[in-house]
Order: sequence, then C-alpha cells, then structure tokens
Amino acid sequence: MLLKKDNIDDSDLTAAFAEKLPLSFVKKNLVLPLHASADGLLVAIADPASLHALDEVRRAFNMKVVPVLVPAGEVLDAIHRIYERPSGTAERVAEEISEESLEAVARQWEGPRDLLELVDEAPVIRLLNSLLFQAVKEKASDVHIEPYERELEVRFRRDGVLSHVISPPKAVQDSLVSRVKIMSGLDIAEKRLPQDGRIRLLVAGNDIDARVSTVPTSFGERVVIRLLDRKGGLVRLSELGLSKPQEASVEALLTRSTGIILSTGPTGSGKTTTLYAALNRININERNVITVEDPVEYQLKGVGQIQVNSKIGLTFASGLRSVLRQDPDVIMVGEIRDPETAAMAIQASLTGHLVLSTLHTNDAPTAVTRLVDMGVEPFLLSSSLLAVIGQRLVRVLCPSCREEHPLSPSEKALFKAGAPSSLWKAKGCPKCMGTGYRGQTGIFEFMHIDPEMRALLLKSVDASTIREHAISKGMTTLNEDGLRKAAQGITSLEEVIRVSMGD
Repeated sequence: MLLKKDNIDDSDLTAAFAEKLPLSFVKKNLVLPLHASADGLLVAIADPASLHALDEVRRAFNMKVVPVLVPAGEVLDAIHRIYERPSGTAERVAEEISEESLEAVARQWEGPRDLLELVDEAPVIRLLNSLLFQAVKEKASDVHIEPYERELEVRFRRDGVLSHVISPPKAVQDSLVSRVKIMSGLDIAEKRLPQDGRIRLLVAGNDIDARVSTVPTSFGERVVIRLLDRKGGLVRLSELGLSKPQEASVEALLTRSTGIILSTGPTGSGKTTTLYAALNRININERNVITVEDPVEYQLKGVGQIQVNSKIGLTFASGLRSVLRQDPDVIMVGEIRDPETAAMAIQASLTGHLVLSTLHTNDAPTAVTRLVDMGVEPFLLSSSLLAVIGQRLVRVLCPSCREEHPLSPSEKALFKAGAPSSLWKAKGCPKCMGTGYRGQTGIFEFMHIDPEMRALLLKSVDASTIREHAISKGMTTLNEDGLRKAAQGITSLEEVIRVSMGD
C-alpha cells in the first residue's frame, strides 16, 4: 500500500539526506528523501510511476526506499526549502576569489535559471548569485554595490532601511559590475554614462524581476538592483494600513467617473503600491483601464499597461495623449513629473476620465501648491481634484520579540489626547535578523476636496491654510496616524518619529 501525505513539514526534512542528491535531479523528478524509519528511507514522490527515480535514490543511499505520495506543489516547495543553501555564503565566496578566476565572469547570460542550481560557476558569478539569493531570502527591496577609494561595499535595503552586508575585495569591482551589466543587457564598455536595465531571475522557485541602475562615480560605477517578487501578488486596499474611514472614502471615490486622485510622498513611500491596490479594487470588466508607467512593476490582468521609453520619445505626456484615443474610463499615470504631464492629467480628468497618479511632495496639502507651481491653473485644479493621499512607510514590530514598556513624560507629551499607558518597542531576535522589525505598513493622511476646499483653491491660498482647513474637517495627519499605530503596538514610537515627526 502506497503511503500518502498532504504536506511536508520542516520536521519531515533531513538536510544530510537531501545533500546527497543533486538539486537538478530532485527537481526534474519531483522526488525528495525525507528521513529514515523502521521500514526504510521515506521518500516523497509526486508521481507513483517515478520508479526509475526511486531506483536512483535506492542506489545512492543503499537503503530500502519507502515511497510517500505527496502533491507536486508540496514536493517542489520542500525542495526549495531544504536546498536554500547555495554554494557558500557571500562572505565565503568572497574569500575564495582570486585574480585568475575573473576571466570567466564575462560569459553570456543565457536567461533565467534557478540560482540554487548555479553551483559550478566562477567565484565572482557565485558571489553575485549568493548576494541576490541572500537578498531575496531576507526580503530586501534593493541591493547596493558601492565603490569607494580603497574598498567595495554591498548594502541591502530591508524594510526601508539600508544595512551593511559585505565588503568584497576591491579587485573584483569591475568584474562584479560587468557581470550585473551582462545579465541586465547593458553595454559593459560604456562606463561614463548612467544606464538602466532589467534582469529576470529565478531564486528558489520565486520569479524575481530585478531593475538595474548604474551611475558613474569618482571610484567606479555604482549599481543599485531593485528586487520585485512577481509571485508576491498585489496588496489589497484593506492591507495598506488605511483606517476604516479612509478605506471607505477611497472606495467611494473609485466609483466616480471623472476627477483626479493623487498619492503623494517621498521616494519609497509606497505610492505606486497604493495606486495598484486602488486599481485592483476597480471593476475592470465594466471599465476600460489603461496605465502609463515607468517601469511597469506589477502585471494586472485586464489592464492595458504602457511602459514609458524616453529614448524613443514615449514619455508620460505623449503616452497619456495617445491613451486618450483608446476610449479609457480609468487612467493611471505613474508619476506627474513635469508641467506637460500635469496639464494632460488635469485635462483628462475634466473630460470624462477618472485619473490616478503620484506626486513627490512631503504631505497632502503641499500637493496642491506643487501643481500650481507646475503651471496648473487654480480654477482647473479646483474643478478636477477629488482627493490627495499623503503617505509614508513605517516598519512593523516583530511580534516574536517586541517588548512593552511604560510611557515616559516626554513620550506622553507627543500624544495630544488619549495617550496609552504603555507602548511597544523593538528588541531583536533571529526571526527578524536582530532588527526588531518584520515588514512595513503605511501611515496616511487623506485630504478630501470638499466645496469649501475648492473655494480656497480658487483663491490660491498657501499649503498651511489648506492644511488647517483639512484638519478642521477631520483629516488625520501623518503624525497622528503614526501615533495611533504606535499605540496599537503595530510599530514603535521611534519609527513614527524617524518617518514623520520632522515634517
């Protein structure tokens, strides 16, 4: 009788057994040795007909084999978990690197292969593979390769904060950068100009989209690789961190047929994620949705997504102009960067389209003055603007190690009213790699444009007057929303101060 199992827990896995079989073999045949029992070696298989693979396992271990039928997806997931150990950490690979081994770096990139399988490559290639694997495993959003006069530094951005990872030998700098450029299709001979490219990676079965940017510095080319998990899926509107009233307001606005909704904040504050969550909430079966983006970060089924390419003249403004001929109901403009794009977005919102876009400002009220500075007439802004969402990202406290502590008088003074009796602070444990934080969430201020606000916009008042009116109408500021999340134990007071108290 064939044994069956619905899933494979970590307690079922034995690393010593798995390491005796090549990863390529177990992935191809979906077969994985688990652990020894009184009856023999338990081996997970996805296909009962994989007799030849079981014979190979029997010969490799010289033991009786007991097959266990497990769903294919569970076997593959277990394989990725047990083999999450590429050939040496980045530190060990860096120590192995020698001048003689750098010639093999320039071989052509043949497309995405799982980094776990690339164990026989040259040391510099293995160094980059190890760095990318480690970055994905630790859920880093960016990898920074930074050259200095006498050293080379690699840093990861995890949960919005950069931290040092490794300092490879200075001698590998050119080879490491060249390898990145080969993988991303860039010109390795051009070292005087900035370049942008993309890499499609497979890391432990995860499909990763990596955006590469290189810029020349005094001590060589600096590289930043932004990582995006294509399997990660879109964040829902309810998962952004909006309060219930804010979420309800956004959903109500998404039913409108005309007007413009802006998401504002500095770089890396989650503006694009907010727009995608909003688009995901729209019924695209009944509405024609088109986006103009730079770059297209997530694939949305049923949505026409246009990639900006300034080299051939496809800018936000020209793309938006063409989109208007496609009979759209909803338009998303990745970013309003210049007066022409601002004017086109406003005109589109006034001619029967719902427009969503982002803007780089410190908070919601200053978005109005920023658009006026770009040349948008106040009467057009007053007629078209529906709402502005200001936002930041704060790190979420690790639930495994956070500590509760009473408020000090200075901390209590930060709360205008209803200060909690205690707050939570970060400690650090292996699950959060000693940082005390795991993941990020948003803090928001939602500025609705009511009739009184429209009258203020017509008068071209300053941002402070707009802010005062919004607050008088019940707008929760970024600081207040951050303090609310700190009081709930979602984040720490230190995070709120770091992210929003300076505004």
